[in-house]
Amino acid sequence: MLKKRIRRVGGNRKVILGLLLGLAGFCLPLLMHFEGLSMAGHFAMGIFLMAAVFWMLEPIPIYSTSMLVIFLQVIFLSSQGPFYSSAELPEVSPEAVEEHVWALPHSAIENDTLYLKTGEKSYESLKVEVLERNEKTLIRSEVLREGHVVVKEARHRLIGYSPVSYTEFFGTLASPIIILFLGGFMLAAAAVKYNLDKNLTNVLLKPFGRKPIFIVLGLMMVTAVLSAFMSNTATTAMMMTVAIPITMQVSQEDKFRIMLALAIPISANIGGMATPIGTPPNAIVIAALNQQGMPIEFGTWMLIMLPAVLFLLLVAWGTMRLLYPPSLKSFTLDLEASFNKNTKAIMLYVIFGFTVLLWITEASHGIPSGMVAFLPIAGLTVTSVLKKEDIRALPWEVLWLVAGGIALGISMEKTGLAVYMVSSIGWDMFPQILLLLVFGLVAWMLSNFLSNTVTATLLIPLAVSMATSGIAGEGFSLIITALVIGSACNIAMLLPISTPPNAIAMSTGFIRTADMLKVGLVVGLLGLLLALFFSTVYWPLIVS
Repeated sequence: MLKKRIRRVGGNRKVILGLLLGLAGFCLPLLMHFEGLSMAGHFAMGIFLMAAVFWMLEPIPIYSTSMLVIFLQVIFLSSQGPFYSSAELPEVSPEAVEEHVWALPHSAIENDTLYLKTGEKSYESLKVEVLERNEKTLIRSEVLREGHVVVKEARHRLIGYSPVSYTEFFGTLASPIIILFLGGFMLAAAAVKYNLDKNLTNVLLKPFGRKPIFIVLGLMMVTAVLSAFMSNTATTAMMMTVAIPITMQVSQEDKFRIMLALAIPISANIGGMATPIGTPPNAIVIAALNQQGMPIEFGTWMLIMLPAVLFLLLVAWGTMRLLYPPSLKSFTLDLEASFNKNTKAIMLYVIFGFTVLLWITEASHGIPSGMVAFLPIAGLTVTSVLKKEDIRALPWEVLWLVAGGIALGISMEKTGLAVYMVSSIGWDMFPQILLLLVFGLVAWMLSNFLSNTVTATLLIPLAVSMATSGIAGEGFSLIITALVIGSACNIAMLLPISTPPNAIAMSTGFIRTADMLKVGLVVGLLGLLLALFFSTVYWPLIVS
């Protein structure tokens, strides 16, 4: 009884601390001014810091945090919210002092920039020369004319941000990623209902024997190979149908359950690095290099990345063995159920097989995996393979979790916060190896909260501009830097919202955010060190 009371008190303190830190994170950007960041960017930063604290410390359920994120974005950042629905730019006319010299209120100019008003909510920025600041600011400009209207407050909430409709934030609940999740959930539910999951497990895991640690290794290898050629989200949704029946046969106290549930998303994330089509960051890297006349072929990419993939898979496997050692010494798969042959089961087999085939061959036919995912959504309900009670039992809270992560990425991109975070670093001040480390760290940290596609889209052009301008020096290699950025984006897996596979694993209920943090931190940091090692020793031999 005493132990339970102590545990309850400790839990309450953790909740209170998490709530206070989250609230402080939200308020901090609103109480401070970050030079060069729009007011909307300050709101977005507050939401970002609060969400990061809540997702890591879990003072409230993680899906509730996502709901809160969307709510706050609608209030503070949407064009229908109270901060922007009636907002218009305050105006003032410049006073002519002498030829090309004008007087304006101090508040109209910031960082030698003023804003010409072009509409109620639109403007054009104009660089000027500030001459002096007395009662009013005197500026020199050959562009300003009589009759021009200038925005009176350079820090007005409409400067640096065009408010988006609230539907853009709500619409994340119907994004292609959400549909892909839903299709995967419905396939998994149907597979469990008709014992397809148990039969698949029996087929796939027989070669890996009876030791729990080798069963996990087998699952990881199969998942990584599939993820190299198809969507890692689709791979995770499919492979979870294999892992779940195993976990259901293991004691709740056995850490083998955690190991199994973590193995699938981690290996799906890592496996996507192996081929150019494995993840979007890979394609972004290759496209940027092609534009600079530095093409990387399919086979060359695999030669570059395969050693890292194999090493990180073994690192992840070893880390999980250390943190979550199975109590079982051997495990006999109790999966003797034969394939069901009734009409609805056969419909499931056809839909399941056709969906997986389309997912695997996406590069050939070009149909996005999100579109393919609607095949099981429609097919399994039209044929009554899944009934309304089955649909009600799906993990809908996970869809909210992922939608919140997508919405957070949208607000960071639209308000300029993501660009501000990246551009606030003086990249050109670092020596080459340190520059690679900073690029990798920034890519890794941003990708844990933003889409790894968005992160790569932000950082790769920056690396290209540094290479083309020569600002980074003679030793700067665009190819090596791009490979480091791409690798760092792919190994970001600290939180349930970091990648869709993580969120799917979270939906099983077998793992906590803390479990994901531990393994994700080890894989991420060792992955960054490995990328730095390869960037100096191995990759130059292939791409030089």
